[in-house]
Amino acid sequence: MYKMPDLLFSVFPNERFIDLTLFQNGYEKCAPMHGYGPGVRNHYLFHYIISGKGTFRTNDKDLDHTDHHLSGGSGFLIEPGYVNHYWADGDDPWEYIWVEFGGLRAGAYVEAAGLSQTHPVYEPQHPADGDRLQEEMFAIVKAGEASTLYQIGHLYLFMDTLIRTSRSRKQVLGGKLREFYVREAISYIEQHYAEDLTVERLAQICKLDRSYFGKVFKSVVGQSPQGFLLRYRMEKAAEALVLTSSSIADISVSVGYSDPMHFSRAFKSVYGVAPREYRKENRLMDGGVFKMTEV
Repeated sequence: MYKMPDLLFSVFPNERFIDLTLFQNGYEKCAPMHGYGPGVRNHYLFHYIISGKGTFRTNDKDLDHTDHHLSGGSGFLIEPGYVNHYWADGDDPWEYIWVEFGGLRAGAYVEAAGLSQTHPVYEPQHPADGDRLQEEMFAIVKAGEASTLYQIGHLYLFMDTLIRTSRSRKQVLGGKLREFYVREAISYIEQHYAEDLTVERLAQICKLDRSYFGKVFKSVVGQSPQGFLLRYRMEKAAEALVLTSSSIADISVSVGYSDPMHFSRAFKSVYGVAPREYRKENRLMDGGVFKMTEV
């Protein structure tokens, strides 16, 4: 009988064996000057400030400190092994949600978000990004008695959102992260290829600089995003030419080209013949009925 790996039956008690581990989480609307520390944490601890104000004091190894005055819509990371201290404002105390986590890849993920003990402040690229991060954190906090798998799943979603939305996120991505963002771009192409889709839009979806996005995409796929988008559209067009009786003008629009002449030139650049010739040579339908071909 096949035996499932023991890891699947565990409650993830030991962070040495998995990429991410959830330890504690919570929400608090603080009283004026309410704080924690100075103290040292054993794991990563991230706070997202929903509203209000407060101060986060970080210390380096020599105990030289830096004060960060923060408010709603931002967050801060506490890295394990360092002395930290934070407290709510006396007049407008903050309200925050927090997640404590660790694991084999926790440090790499945090680094990818551009966060560290020396750069601990999270600022979203757009206000809506902060809202999305907050939603993922509340999904963890509200999980209650949900299974550990459910909580860990949302922890990964939280980490993904943290990386994608951080204004300080690293532009030098590791292999797995490069592949992740390329998959994200390709998924978007698959769903939106019929629209007026540009490389700028794809870069925006991945929250990467346009030039850097092009380099990342080519390093993973082996061709530029423009080239991939062109070929993907033309493959869809070729499929429609063979399997449907739609007009070339309609097929042109269906793959994102409002000008049939522009579409014909693009199609010929990929297949070497014009759409009409391709249909004539490869047609599988005639008047809505599949043509019989010799095997």
